Order: sequence, then structure tokens, then C-alpha cells
Amino acid sequence: MTSPAGTAATTGGAATTGTVGPGHRAAAGPLLLGVRHHGPGSARAVLAALAAARPAAVLIEGPPEGDALMPLAADPRMRPPVALLAHAVDDPGRASFWPMAAFSPEWVAIRWALDHDVPVRFIDLPAAHSLALKEPEPGAGSEETAGARAGEEVTPVVDPIRVLAETAGYDDPERWWEDVVEHRSPGGAGGGSDAGDALAPFVALAEAMEALREAYGDGGQPRDAVREAYMRIQLRTARKEFGNDVAVVCGAWHVPALAARTTLAADRALLKGLPKVRTDLTWVPWTHRRLARHSGYGAGIDSPGWYGHLFDVADRPIERWMTKVAGLLREEDRFVSTAHVIEAVRLAETLAALRGRPLAGLGETTDAVRAVMCEGSDVPLALVRDRLIVGETLGEVPDTAPAVPLQRDLTRSQRTLRLKPEASERELDLDLRKETDAARSRLLHRLRLLDVGWGDPVAGRGSTGTFRESWRLSWQPELHVRVAEAGVWGTTVVTAATAKAESAAVAATALADVTALAEHCLLAGLPDALPVVMKALADRAALDADVGHLADALPALARSLRYGDVRSTDTAALAEVAAGLAERICVGLPPACTGLDADGAEALRRQVEAVHGAIGLLLAGTAPAEGLRERWDAVLHKLAARGTVAGIIRGRATRLLLDEGRLAEDEAARLMGLALSPGTLPADAAAWIEGFVGGASGGGMLLVHDERLLGLVDAWLTGVPAEMFTDVLPLLRRTFSAYEPGVRRTLGELVRRGPVPEGARRDDVGRVPGGFGPGLDRARADAVEPVLRLLIGRRSEPEEAAG
Repeated sequence: MTSPAGTAATTGGAATTGTVGPGHRAAAGPLLLGVRHHGPGSARAVLAALAAARPAAVLIEGPPEGDALMPLAADPRMRPPVALLAHAVDDPGRASFWPMAAFSPEWVAIRWALDHDVPVRFIDLPAAHSLALKEPEPGAGSEETAGARAGEEVTPVVDPIRVLAETAGYDDPERWWEDVVEHRSPGGAGGGSDAGDALAPFVALAEAMEALREAYGDGGQPRDAVREAYMRIQLRTARKEFGNDVAVVCGAWHVPALAARTTLAADRALLKGLPKVRTDLTWVPWTHRRLARHSGYGAGIDSPGWYGHLFDVADRPIERWMTKVAGLLREEDRFVSTAHVIEAVRLAETLAALRGRPLAGLGETTDAVRAVMCEGSDVPLALVRDRLIVGETLGEVPDTAPAVPLQRDLTRSQRTLRLKPEASERELDLDLRKETDAARSRLLHRLRLLDVGWGDPVAGRGSTGTFRESWRLSWQPELHVRVAEAGVWGTTVVTAATAKAESAAVAATALADVTALAEHCLLAGLPDALPVVMKALADRAALDADVGHLADALPALARSLRYGDVRSTDTAALAEVAAGLAERICVGLPPACTGLDADGAEALRRQVEAVHGAIGLLLAGTAPAEGLRERWDAVLHKLAARGTVAGIIRGRATRLLLDEGRLAEDEAARLMGLALSPGTLPADAAAWIEGFVGGASGGGMLLVHDERLLGLVDAWLTGVPAEMFTDVLPLLRRTFSAYEPGVRRTLGELVRRGPVPEGARRDDVGRVPGGFGPGLDRARADAVEPVLRLLIGRRSEPEEAAG
């Protein structure tokens, strides 16, 4: 290969660079250190080269607007992984990240320069131009996310590392890079090698990249020409100020371009007419998991945890890695002894020797862990990959870093409420009777309204009452972009959420959307937004005549009233709208339940159930609508008795009335007898049964306890003609398969025994042999009472009276 080195001169507007060796620096040109982004071997090599060469200035591939933020890298509160975030001021969704880990060559170079009081600058194309050239895509990253491989910016047309690996006879480019760079990097953290050893990897890599660029041109990335022209201009400026005593840390792919003979006029011509936008930059925390992603905002390395380990440990990396793995597996209650660790180390080293590798790499250590510590299973190995090879490290950024006002308010709230952002997923249980937990709930609901998805509500494991909430929290780096986008609504979380809620209420066209928004405002504690939302709700409710829409809207309003009670919010206007909706549903529901197909009947059955629950919440409120209970009961009676109503709805209405004590058991049996009479089509009868005892409504226990209803179902089922049985079987199977296994066994046993003869229906205490009595057996209940009192810590009635 031809080296990019040569003689260097600066005449007129032309500039060339010479060898990377420091021995020729005064005459040859600046020190060009081509690296692989996020490579621990590259980072060690850069550190050794800087320690050996001691340049007067350090230039780094990155946005120049970040120069003012570089001193923060020396802040003790700054802990990588972190990323430079640039976003357009007028369009925060147009953003790019430049992530850096502790093992990133760029981060190492910045820290070296700051520790040695050496000027350090970014020299890549400004973010003002790159964001203007970049099309904003939700969740997409940018070219500046720094590819994991040297020259990843050239993909997908050519991957330089893959080409070099194949040329060397490797089928895996990652393994080739580990062998030639990561496992052979000069020096350690202290850079104990001489200058020649320190710079040798960069000389070889520059020659390889020059040959690749001669073969592949720009590698499929025309924008690189613009970026490299800007970098050359910045390099010329630095050389005028510091002479040739300058070090440049950039992707290895760019080294030949920076060493090329060009003129200043030619470079400026490439930059002429570039679009530009106003930008803001800051540091934001990053995660190892994001570094491991090849798409979106990730940087595209497969094993950031492993790379961090290689960079951090000074000696015996394999032994220390196996010790980490053993510790993790022990925490998960797996038996791993010291002997396992020793054997795994031996196996990894043996595999490396068999495969002709200078040192055991990730492949060898993983194979050894699988064989020795995981007993050949990939299940515990997946845990090792997730927790150690990738890792869950979340960086930290000091409070002095610039941020939009909304981000600062959010950070203050997180600190006040002791809600630390964490990359790992965790569950948070809240008791809304406690002020701190109630404030946490309001913050999380406000962020959801602003589309900042830090937390998602989940079903809690404990109480299901209104005073409990459970959340699943996970803070991801791109949420900083979401916060920046939400900043257009206000400077604090509460004002931004209020403004967005008001705007959404005005723009909403569907009644269900406005009711959901009203519920969200109450959950988020946004009283200032409620007047606008309530006006929109009243307007939509007055114009919407669709009973289905009204039925979908009422449950949310009823829940909102309940939440208002829990959070001490005035919900009088909401109660008035809810009562009006309930009245209109009572009028319009019976006609809407006729002439439905199977899918429509099932959908309306769910709506009837939801409305029934909502009306129960309204009646339990502090000021229930007068006569609402009677009007709703009348609607259910109509639905249960009207033959033109779909069977599944008639069955459900009958069951709801029975459960509420609004229908006598004899009347329920009569309605079932009519529904299961020989004149009813088997499919309609099966639909009625599904509505009456189907789903999770406790219908199975009802049949267990009421022998008359079970007998009616049994008699109907045995009388279904054989040719129609296959038509009703799917409905019946869906109905009875939802029961608990114990309930199904009991029903089967009762059916197997058959009906009890009339003369032997009751024993001496009125019980059905093998069944249940007609009412409460007080003698048996009194016998259990003392035990129950002991369990709940209550004294007996005489003791309480005396006490």
C-alpha cells in the first residue's frame, strides 16, 4: 500500500500533511490519528500517541458549536457515556447526537487535552449545516452518531473494516479488528511505549484507508466530501496558530482526505451555499444499551460493556471478566464456584490458541462461559449478554450543562421527588394518599401528556383501589429530544402540559378523545386546563348522537370523577356532563341493540358492561343524579326481555340485574328457560348463555351454586340436534374455557351426578347432597366466626361491648 505520508508544504492556498510520525513533525505536518469510534484499542492508542507526541493543540471530529461545552468534560460530575445533543431551535425534532463512552478515542483525547491545558477543538461540519441537510425522522439518528467501525459512515456501499478483514482472510470483521488493534494496542493507560510504537497502528491504518479510498472513492457517502472540506479548513486555521504541532483525532476513513493536496478555494467552493439553521447544543446522559444499537440514535457497537471492561482493566482482562460473570450468575442463585472461573479462563485461552488469536476475545470468553458456567444453556448466557456484554450503564451530566428551561424544571422536579432517571426498567408503586407519591403521579401523567414517555401505567400487584398506582419507568436518551420538543408549550412541566391540553381540547373532533383528555387532566392535576377541556367536552357531547360514542365516553368521565375525589379536585362541571350523557344513553340504548350482527352485538355488549360500571361509579359519588338507578334498571329490564335484542346482550343484561339484586332468581330462571326453549335457534341460545355466564363475570360459580340454572343449561345442551351441535360448540367452548380449572371440575362433577331426586333434595339442614343449601346456614357460619376474629385481630362482641 502507498502511504499517505509524504512531504508537507503550505503554499498559497494549498496544504498537505506528511507522516504521522512525530520525528518528522516540524517539517512533515500535523499528527493524524485515524480511529475506530468507540474502540478501546483505538482509545488506548490515542492516549499513548498523545502522551508520546505532546501536541500543542488537539482537533477532534465533532460539531464546532460544542467547543464551549468541552470544559464540562473535566467536571467530576460528568460520567460517560454521554452525548453531545444538537437540535434546531425552531424544530427541536430535528436533532443529532454525538455519543461518547469512556473508551471512545474522542473522549480520551478531550480529557487528555483538558488535563494537560492543551487547546482542544471540534472540526467537523457545524451542526447548523448538518441539521439543515438532515431530514427529520421520528426516532432516527444521524450520520454524526459516530459509527462503531472506522468508516461506518460509508455504509451501506462499502464497509472498510469488512474489506480489510476479508483481505486478511477473516470472515468476521469484528474478530479481525480485535486481533490487529484491540489486542495489540500500544501501552496502557499511562502510555508507557516509545513514540514509534505508539504511532505504528495509525501509520498502518492510514495506508490501508488510502488504498481503500483509491479503490472505492467516497464509499457511497457524497456528504463526506463536504465534511472533509470543512475539516481541512479548520486544520489550516489551527496550523496557522500552532504550526505543525497539532494532533487530529478522526475516523480512520477521513485520514487520506485530510492528508490530500487541496486548495483553500476548492474547499470553500464545496461549502458554498450550504443551508443553515439556528441550533442549541448540550451534553446529555447516554447509555451502553443505546451504544449497542445499529439504528436510531445508537452508535452501533455490539458489546459496549465488554469494551468498557477491556479499557478499564490494567491487567488480566480475561480473569477479571470471568470473575464478573461468576458474580452476576451467583446473584441470580446459580451455583458457580472458583473452580468454574479457573476452568472458564483456561478454556477461553485454549480456544484462542486453537483459533490462532493473540488473546481470547469476546467470542472465546462467551463460548467458555456457556460451556463451563451455563452448562451449555443459552438461557443464563442471555443474562450475561444483557447485563455485562451490553450493560445498563447510564451516564451523568452536571447541572451546569446548558438545557432548555423545561428540562431544567423537570430536573428540579426529579430531584425534589427523588425520582432519579435510570436506564434500566423498574416498577414504581405509588400510594396517592401520600403527598410525595401524589406529586410523583402528577409529574408522570404530565410528561405522558407531553409525549415524554418516561413511565407507563401498569396493573399493580397490590391493591386495586383508587389510591394506588403502579408505573414502569425507563429513561432513554432520546427523551431529551422529546423534552426539547415539548419546550414549545412552556418553560415548566405544569405550564407546558396545561397549554398542550388546552390546544388538544380545541383541536379534538371525537367525543372519546375529549373525555380521555379530561381524565388525563385530572390525573395530571391541571386545574387551569379543565375549563377549556370541559367546554369542548360539553360541545362535543351535545352534538354527538351516536349511542356507541356516548357509551365509550361515559366510563372515562366516571373514572375522572373518582380520580377527582382522590386528588381533591373540583369536578362539579364534569359530573353535570356525565349525568347528561347517562340520560341520553338510557334513552338511545334499547333501539341501538336491535338488528346487530355477531361482531356488532359483542361490541355493544362490552359497551353495556362499561356503562353499567360507570353508572355504578356515578351513583357512588357525592351527588348522584336523581333517579338514575331506576332509569338504568328499566333499560336493563327492556334489554333482558325484548326478543329482538341480540342474545348475548339479553343474557348480559339479565346477569347484571341478577348480580345487583334487581331481578329475582325465579325470574332469572324464567328468562333463561325462554332463551333456551326449543323454539330458539341453537346459535341464539348459545349467545344468550355466553352473555349470562361467559367471560370473567363469575358465571361458573353461579352455575355451581344454583342448580336450577345449571339444570336448564344441561337440559338445553343435551337437546341440541346433532347437526346443529357443531355450530354452537365454538361459542360454548369460548364461554366455559374462561372458567377456572376448579370451577370446570366442579361443574363436570355436578353434571355427572345428574339431578337430585325430588324426595332427596335436602338433608336435615337443608343442603343438597354434594351441592349447596338454599340460603345462609347460621349455625355453620357462627362456628367459623371465632377463627375469623383471630385472623383479623378483632375481639368478640361481648368483649367489645365490655371494653
